[in-house]
Amino acid sequence: MKSILGMGNALTDILAVLPDDSFLRQFHLPRGSMQHVDMATGDKIWQTLKPMGVQYVAGGSAANTITGTAIFGMKSGFIGKVGDDELGHLFRSDQEQYGIKSTLLKGVNSSGRAMVFITAPNAERTFAVYLGAALELGPEDLRPEYFEGYDYFHIEGYLVQNQSLIRKAVEMAKEAGCIISLDMASYNVVESNEAFLHDIVEKYVDIVFANETEAKAFTRLEPREALDEIARHCDIAVVKVGKNGSMVKQGDEYHYIEAWPANTIDATGAGDTYAAGFLYAHSLGMPLKECGEIGSIIAAKVVEVIGTKIDIPRWKAAKQEIRELIAATQSAGKAPVNTQ
Repeated sequence: MKSILGMGNALTDILAVLPDDSFLRQFHLPRGSMQHVDMATGDKIWQTLKPMGVQYVAGGSAANTITGTAIFGMKSGFIGKVGDDELGHLFRSDQEQYGIKSTLLKGVNSSGRAMVFITAPNAERTFAVYLGAALELGPEDLRPEYFEGYDYFHIEGYLVQNQSLIRKAVEMAKEAGCIISLDMASYNVVESNEAFLHDIVEKYVDIVFANETEAKAFTRLEPREALDEIARHCDIAVVKVGKNGSMVKQGDEYHYIEAWPANTIDATGAGDTYAAGFLYAHSLGMPLKECGEIGSIIAAKVVEVIGTKIDIPRWKAAKQEIRELIAATQSAGKAPVNTQ
């Protein structure tokens, strides 16, 4: 089976269910917002949360995708930076649990964290994000040997706060012969770095994942036309349109993929998980449409849980559905027979 390396912000998601908005008011966090906080505020929020009973989940966009590919059975690696602290050790331990070969460098600041507050009555989510040591990852940290032996290299758009880091990474990945995929991550990231992202996609990226707002920020077009435009600059373009599914295009080949049925309670991580399923299927040599369908199957499982980690029963169900799809594709003569 082929292998994949990811690089991104090494963050730990700290999930807390709150009875009301009093905690949010205490730290001036508007309900439903995402606020970036400094180290002092981030540490104070975390220390206040600890006694309340919280759930710790290693996260970050690219790390979520790499966890998914590892569970699918791909040899998976990850490059990131953490602090020498409890959350850094937790992140490392989580990746080891899934068999991910981690290159986790140590930063000066505390480990990055995304504190997620879930409040009644509608399970609305409010974020306080402290990037910490994750922000310290720089181009000088990268080594050619980190990329050797991998077939795919996956990066998250959130890293564009350090353009020289991304440029050096994709240069090294291309030199190592990797297929490079990029998740655009956020529409405001795209808006703030549009020229740079266009240059990187044009020169280095093979597969682009974007949701409809990111695609519009990148192309100034509506989703279907945005897909066509992105596909002009890379090998495969994927535009996700939430509950309406996704669209994929490679050359003149186009497919609309319906969203897989799900009882949605939390969409966090759906795009990261879709990418994991798509890249896994692509690594097996599956046709373009089936790559999108496998991405859709696994994304449907993560939206049924709080947070970004799918439970074992849902993983088993997803793998069974995917095996059936692969078998049907093989029997139709549309895929290699040695993909399982």
